Amino acid sequence: MLNCEGKSCVIAGGGAVAERKASSLLQAGASVHIISPDVTPRLAAMADEGSVRWSERAYQPGDLEGAFLVYAATEHEEVNHLIAEEARSLGTLVNIAHHGEAGDFISPAVLRRGRLTLAVTTAGAGPLASVQLCRHLESELGSSFDLYLEFLYELRQGIKKQVKTPSERHRLMRAIHEQDLWLDIERGDFIPWTPAQIQNWITDNQEAE
Repeated sequence: MLNCEGKSCVIAGGGAVAERKASSLLQAGASVHIISPDVTPRLAAMADEGSVRWSERAYQPGDLEGAFLVYAATEHEEVNHLIAEEARSLGTLVNIAHHGEAGDFISPAVLRRGRLTLAVTTAGAGPLASVQLCRHLESELGSSFDLYLEFLYELRQGIKKQVKTPSERHRLMRAIHEQDLWLDIERGDFIPWTPAQIQNWITDNQEAE
């Protein structure tokens, strides 16, 4: 997965594919520029509210200058390939809609929730299947899983503060994963530990150095 935070990303096209790509890029913190004579109502709303920049015209050579990555998602295959050629001449990563294998990177469906980020791809079988799977996974992962990840983060920070050696830090993290906390998550009754409980657990389970 690419770090797109604050980076300029161009989407040539304004259909459903462009809409999905724009949503994913915005979630990743990217600066999104849409180039298309027409766009979906949702993309138009994004442009109206200032979430994306929309150039209401067809792609033109030179549009990709300064872009970090490009999505070629127009309805015309020959135009998409021209976009890909310009992107590569600039050393810019490009994804070609409906021909992922011809691009420089794949664009998986992404589930972002709290500290959790899941990327799903079907290796060309169909992008909508990836989206459906992401939605299924989101419905299966209850709110207890979010609490668990937050707990793991706090525990890891505590271990890093209290424990000096990397090997002992790793052993403690492995030990917490071997406990039955996952069963509490599946039942939906996981209760995060207090800072005092975390500190006591680290102290009680730490081996003498």
